Amino acid sequence: MKPHLPAWMTRCLAIGLAATSLFGPFNWQPSANAATRPNLIFLLTDDHRQDALGAYGNPIIHTPQIDRLAAEGVTFNHAFVTTAICMTSRASILSGQYAARHGVWRFDTNFTPEQLARTYPGVLKAAGYRTGFVGKWGVGQPPKDFFDYNTGFPGQGNYLVKVNGEDRHLESVMGDQALEFLGGAKPDQPFCLSISFKAPHVQDSANTTYSQPFPYDPALEPLYQDVSIPVPALNAPHYFEQLPAFLQNSEARARWAIRFWGPERYQQSVKSYYRLISGVDVVVGRIREKLQELGADQNTVIVFTSDHGFYLGEYGLAGKWFPHELSIRVPLIVFDPRLPAERRGTRRDEMVLNIDVARTLLDTAGVEAPATMQGNSLLPLVRGEAPAWRKEFFYEHLFHHSGLAKSEAVRTERWKYMRYVETNPLHEELYDLARDPYETHNLADEPGYRAILDDLRQRHDRLRTAAK
Repeated sequence: MKPHLPAWMTRCLAIGLAATSLFGPFNWQPSANAATRPNLIFLLTDDHRQDALGAYGNPIIHTPQIDRLAAEGVTFNHAFVTTAICMTSRASILSGQYAARHGVWRFDTNFTPEQLARTYPGVLKAAGYRTGFVGKWGVGQPPKDFFDYNTGFPGQGNYLVKVNGEDRHLESVMGDQALEFLGGAKPDQPFCLSISFKAPHVQDSANTTYSQPFPYDPALEPLYQDVSIPVPALNAPHYFEQLPAFLQNSEARARWAIRFWGPERYQQSVKSYYRLISGVDVVVGRIREKLQELGADQNTVIVFTSDHGFYLGEYGLAGKWFPHELSIRVPLIVFDPRLPAERRGTRRDEMVLNIDVARTLLDTAGVEAPATMQGNSLLPLVRGEAPAWRKEFFYEHLFHHSGLAKSEAVRTERWKYMRYVETNPLHEELYDLARDPYETHNLADEPGYRAILDDLRQRHDRLRTAAK
């Protein structure tokens, strides 16, 4: 049975179905006339694992608008984050830097003014772009007098919002704010709008028993009522039992006990998680409709990604943090309406990272990136070129929490090496992703893989130094 949705939501959904030194001087030089430079919209979800989109093969989730971006743009099959926790990953996205360089490991850490100026919105503003920010800022307090339009909020925020005395869902309110920014667009000034969703993050936290940990817009209640979400094989108890004790007793297990502890709770939580993503999808549809209304749809590039992945009960865990693929792998889509027809709907298999986003946005705008940025521009890949590209990357998670073991990792095209840096003796894991994509058979202690383990240890040391 097809869900009955309100008329406004049906209309939105139908759109998609129809078709130098660290702080040294930095000088920007324009490469094109301001009136012809593309507009930019950057869309960031929170806790959104890669396979939770129709465009990435999920047959249940309803995301026609985001799927349409993929069908008309370029989708990256191997997109990852360098740290799987929100504030650090968002700092990496904004700055184009590893955490080893930007140093944001706390929720209350702000960028310095010098760092802020070298984020992609700071550089674009200096280059003449009108800048806007909507949603979860994530790096301490939202900066004052930095964006031309700013409705960003600190911390996690709340899904229930009071607007003129009326209870509203945050996703709907953020959609209104995005349209308000777009309504102020000027024909002679390009814009960059960053929309940072709270969804599909839980309301929070592990220490509060919510009747609904993923509070979605009630208007989306009809979605997924008549389906049963298949339970992944990795949710079987023996995968939890083979984890080291420090993971079995971690914060990730405590949160599992609230969100995924039984069949009924699992169905409730995953369907609600999907509804939050569908709510983001509705906002994407509203934005694209507004761009078309303004006549800006043919000159606005849209980039969509997430700050990290998410465990939906796999290995008996909830949350993110650790170096498993489910935690570090994200969706990444670049939609550029100026692409030739043969490039639309294509997919790339290169290993791309969250630190690539900032340089990509600047490159799209024709603006020189600061030397402090460590990522690569994705534009050659979007254009269908075959540049030399990374074959490995470094992962770091050094956030201090008594229930979360600090970790580092190296991910190559075939191998994953993990180390939990404060364990004694050092706990290491090695996986052959070609044969064991679900990371269930640790090879670190097997003599036949000693040479590979030693090689990855050396790569770890080299990449860790290079990340600083």
